[in-house]
Amino acid sequence: MRGPTLTLALCATLCAFCGASAANSYNCHGPLVSALPRSSFQSSSQSSVGYAAHNAKLHRRDGAGGWSPAESDKEPWLQLDLREQMEVTAVATQGCYDSWDWVGAYLLLYSDTGRAWRRYRHDDGTERFVGNVNSEGVVQNKMSHSVRARYLRFVPLDWNPSGWIGLRVEVYGCSYKSYVADFDGRSSLLYRFNQKSTSTVKDVISLLFKSQRADGVLLHGEGQRGDYITLELHRGKLDLYLNLDDSHPSSSGSPRVAVTVGSLLDDQRWHAVHVERFNTHVNLTLDSHTRHFQTRGEAHSLEVDYELSFGGIPLPGKPGTFLRKNFHGCVENLYYNGINVIDLAKRRKPQIHSVGNVTFSCSQSQLVACSFLSANSSFLTLPSAAAGAGAGAASSGFSARFQFRTWNPEGLLLSVPLGPRRVQLHIRKRRLHLTLHASGRKSEVSPDYTVNDGLWHSVSLEARRFLISLKLDSEPSSQIEVSALPLESKGTFHFGGCPATDCQSSSPSFQGCMRLISVDGQPVNLSRVQQGMLGNFNHLHFDTCTITDRCAPNKCEHGGVCSQTWSSFSCDCSGTGYSGATCHDSVYESSCEAYKLIGGSSGFYAIDPDGSGPLGAAQAYCNMTEEKVWTVLAHNSTSPVRVQAWTLQAPHVVALDYGASAAQLQAIVSRSEHCQQEVVYSCKRSRLFNTKDGSPLSWWLDGRGEKRSYWGGFLPGIQQCSCSLEEKCVDMNYFCNCDADADSWSNDTGVLSYKDHLPLSQLVIGDIGRAGSQAVYHVGPLRCYGDKSLWNAATFYQESSYLYFPASPPSPASDISFYFKTSAPSGVFVESLDLKHFVRVELSSPSTVSFSFDAGSGAAVLSVKSHVPLNDRQWHHVRADHNVKEASLQVDQLPARFLAAAADRQLPLKLSSQLFVGGTTSLQRGFLGCVRSLMVNGRSLDLEERAKMTPGVSAGCPGYCSGSSSLCHNRGRCIEKSNGYVCDCSQSAYAGTSCNQEVSVSFDKESSLTYTLQEPFSVMLNKSLRADSSRAREDVSFSFITSRCPAMLLSVSTLSRQYVAVILARNGSLQIWYHLQTDRKPDVFCPASANLADGRLHRVRIHRVENKIYVQLDQDIHRKYTLSSDGELVLIRTLTLGRVLTFFFVPPGWEASSGELREAADQGFVGCLSLVQFNKVALLKAALTNPGSSLVSVRGPLLQSNCGALADSSSRSLTDQTLPGKEGKKHRDAHNDVALIAGVVAAAVFIGACAVAAAARLLYQRRQARGSEVKREGAASAGAVYTDYRTEMRTHAAASVRDNVKEYYI
Repeated sequence: MRGPTLTLALCATLCAFCGASAANSYNCHGPLVSALPRSSFQSSSQSSVGYAAHNAKLHRRDGAGGWSPAESDKEPWLQLDLREQMEVTAVATQGCYDSWDWVGAYLLLYSDTGRAWRRYRHDDGTERFVGNVNSEGVVQNKMSHSVRARYLRFVPLDWNPSGWIGLRVEVYGCSYKSYVADFDGRSSLLYRFNQKSTSTVKDVISLLFKSQRADGVLLHGEGQRGDYITLELHRGKLDLYLNLDDSHPSSSGSPRVAVTVGSLLDDQRWHAVHVERFNTHVNLTLDSHTRHFQTRGEAHSLEVDYELSFGGIPLPGKPGTFLRKNFHGCVENLYYNGINVIDLAKRRKPQIHSVGNVTFSCSQSQLVACSFLSANSSFLTLPSAAAGAGAGAASSGFSARFQFRTWNPEGLLLSVPLGPRRVQLHIRKRRLHLTLHASGRKSEVSPDYTVNDGLWHSVSLEARRFLISLKLDSEPSSQIEVSALPLESKGTFHFGGCPATDCQSSSPSFQGCMRLISVDGQPVNLSRVQQGMLGNFNHLHFDTCTITDRCAPNKCEHGGVCSQTWSSFSCDCSGTGYSGATCHDSVYESSCEAYKLIGGSSGFYAIDPDGSGPLGAAQAYCNMTEEKVWTVLAHNSTSPVRVQAWTLQAPHVVALDYGASAAQLQAIVSRSEHCQQEVVYSCKRSRLFNTKDGSPLSWWLDGRGEKRSYWGGFLPGIQQCSCSLEEKCVDMNYFCNCDADADSWSNDTGVLSYKDHLPLSQLVIGDIGRAGSQAVYHVGPLRCYGDKSLWNAATFYQESSYLYFPASPPSPASDISFYFKTSAPSGVFVESLDLKHFVRVELSSPSTVSFSFDAGSGAAVLSVKSHVPLNDRQWHHVRADHNVKEASLQVDQLPARFLAAAADRQLPLKLSSQLFVGGTTSLQRGFLGCVRSLMVNGRSLDLEERAKMTPGVSAGCPGYCSGSSSLCHNRGRCIEKSNGYVCDCSQSAYAGTSCNQEVSVSFDKESSLTYTLQEPFSVMLNKSLRADSSRAREDVSFSFITSRCPAMLLSVSTLSRQYVAVILARNGSLQIWYHLQTDRKPDVFCPASANLADGRLHRVRIHRVENKIYVQLDQDIHRKYTLSSDGELVLIRTLTLGRVLTFFFVPPGWEASSGELREAADQGFVGCLSLVQFNKVALLKAALTNPGSSLVSVRGPLLQSNCGALADSSSRSLTDQTLPGKEGKKHRDAHNDVALIAGVVAAAVFIGACAVAAAARLLYQRRQARGSEVKREGAASAGAVYTDYRTEMRTHAAASVRDNVKEYYI
């Protein structure tokens, strides 16, 4: 039974929390340094007594007027003791009075104890504070977030190069009062409720903690029904377990799902935690990072029995709990729903029960660490405690203990020389290895345990005479036995690396942190090392561990896996569908239309509708066989479903699963021009809407989960069906056929096409519970066409014009992509300019695109230069990306340019100003031309809508076809449309919307396909088959696969008994038969003797010009032949593929030589033919697209196939292709031969024509009358025969001229 609900106002809770910290008061900006005594000032050194640390007060002229360190000080610092914990909100600096000494930049470190220090980081991740430019000016830096500390340390980074370091400082803030509890790892506080249990719909929990331990429970509570809440440290991260009303409570030890934030939280620094829950919505904030999530379970309230425990779980055996370590550290300002838990405990109130030793002051000791900064040169050299104790002591071995933490998979931890031998402890391949080098040999042991996880690991290394032992954390010891001389220490220990003169190691130096170092049982005082009194060091930072978790928060997007080293991180994008340095860029296209544009054909594709946005890709079928490209998303119930025996109280409900989230579906729908979904309801005594009170008996839910009660084909919001709109209902007294409630089967079918309501997500059928009621429903797939973003364009025709859009939401990575075309030499495409950050993409010269930006670390420029001008009025694609690791710029298919960010300057772009498109805020260097498909961070910007209301800019961009040469393939012709283009594939053997789908047909022995040219069109069609009206020529190409020979591939016959045949002979070789003169023997050519009936795909092209024939077979065979005649095919009658029933004419006496031709004609063709084209006729396309045409005759079975898809991807159409490498050279050589022969022929024809012209001139007078008569007769004949051909040529010429019209921008 639930307890009473605890209702606390959120505002009161927050006020109580804020009241715990003086930092949130109205005035926390008072000076804190001016009243400090001299003893509060310390420094690393001073150049003289007059420049002592206590002289460093702002505006004071005490001593020499400020603090200045000794010139020999390599790591100078100035330290302040504020005497108690303070809230610090700002700092100010000044140089030394009346001098050339000042600091230009510095770091600020803070600490509670003055031993362990932490660097202050601004909200943008930077650490530098801007200092002075002279000695008297005051530069104040307000802190982006306040810090609570007693000690501050100023570390100069830059100073006046003409002077030296000089500082006077002031710190602003206020005193900080808090309630603190110290838990020792065995203690806890129990907050007990007044009732048996408490149930809350809203909770607010806030606290601060610091610890040296990576594990420990901060808060725990649970209820009998399965509710629980646990907040704990686990491996240095903060986990929150929260469950509401779990109907199947987990047994002890069962895995529970946690929400995790933070990392390296065992760093002895204060961390702020804030948990807010309202119903199932939760915000978990750690320091300045917030995670939003929803709880597990079915209820909206949290029910906890008896008590909440803080600092641990006192009864680990309690049912439903799970064992965890108690918290070891300090907790400050612990509030639970406005209740100050520590204050109640301190005042010993009865609600609080203390378990173990809980004290109310933070007495945690500070463990001092040092940081090894360089993988090349860092080291710490320490002497052995027994170095000066004599030979006897030196021969007794050694020991070393320390703790370390690192991210690096490689690094030298310790090297100890032992006479002629050396012991090395190093990290290799993420594991710890102990190696003994002796006389060119080495012995090695390695615990099976990874250590580059950023956690503290304890190492103990001990050598005693003939044995070396290694212990790592709680793992079993590993040992190396020494069989030769006993171990003798030379008295030197090299931690983290070695000086180049002392030892050589193949491992890089250690990068990470060390603490609790002891040598031969003696702790090492790192302060003495820092002061130069003990050992030696290089590239170390003392008193602080500067390790940073670059993967928290995770900078890898879309589920990318983050891994890191000391100075960088990387993202593994495998399986995410994204690429790039931070897995930001989608590898998929945004629509089926985009896949078509890059040459795709029908099939299943992954579509990412928001590109780099958060949605991810969804699987869809792209149908590209029609003029419109359809996107088809099927669901889990596409077959008709019969339902019966349900009632209104328990209707039949079906939820449709499209394999995509609701957000993905909405993005696909909104991006499309049109969407629709067919719904069919077949009924027998089952109504849809016919009720007395007007409430629907059946309904459906739209894509957003809202109830809809209209049926397909009618207007939204009206409970009617399509038959009512068309006035075709079976009973006009009702608005739906099924509402007539007839005893016979009826049907209501329609199409839902209102985009805002699609897709249909759930269907509810109610009226099927009466006797005799039956229904069958069918919901079709979601079908959409068009891509509003892909061709969304604007034309800029005034340099001062621009479009502007609101700033994009903040994102760790940014991207801008678009297409442009222009004739202008330069212009700015996009620009966004803030006070500190900016981004600009521009055409900086006719062949160069530049990407300029500043993310807070200084301006940078990336440029891509093309070898050809980009202002060529062709479409060019630009994509500019910026993330914390790098920036990149890609133009078309040119190599991308990259610029890596410095390890300490990995900052995101933060732009809060408007985005200007086509111009700048200064109205200068505006862009002239077209921009389309503009995407910013996965969001499409509507250029056309903005352009409609902007002077100097027009919506759309004319000339889609002239702006790209790759829209239509394989001789397809691009035709302009108002919002895009279509491809005319009539002159191509290919089909599809982009003329890139091979047309293939399977034949058997009885199959044939004949294309007949009949009167009265025979003359026109014969002439249209010619490529040149003045010279006899044919152009034939096709591909085939067969295993049978002989075979008839293709034949051409004329009314004048001429023919051309291409066959496979009995041995499988290719033969080409040309019979142009009926009184002569046919010409037969065999380009290759190899057997082509081998079941492989072969491509053939035959090109004839007069009496010259050029043959290409596949990619490597090129032949040329000479015919016995240069005559043309007169009045072509039929083009036939496969078996020939009416045999070719054979001159008397030549029957015997035509035996193979006869046999091939009789056997026909068994196999697959594709891409068959004779001049301008594509035979297979004609048969498949015009099956009822009188010009196409089909005998036997023909089956459309896909044998063309079996070709190698490198084998394209033999038309209009250039082949790579040696094959390309052969191909080009063949064309060069054609060109050479054509040139010789042309020259001969020209000389002959000149001679004939001269002779004709001499005879002109004599034969004028006769010549005039012949000329008239010839003109009349030509007019009769060629009229249609000339008309067709003029039509094609006009179309060609239109295709080549250039665009100009006004």
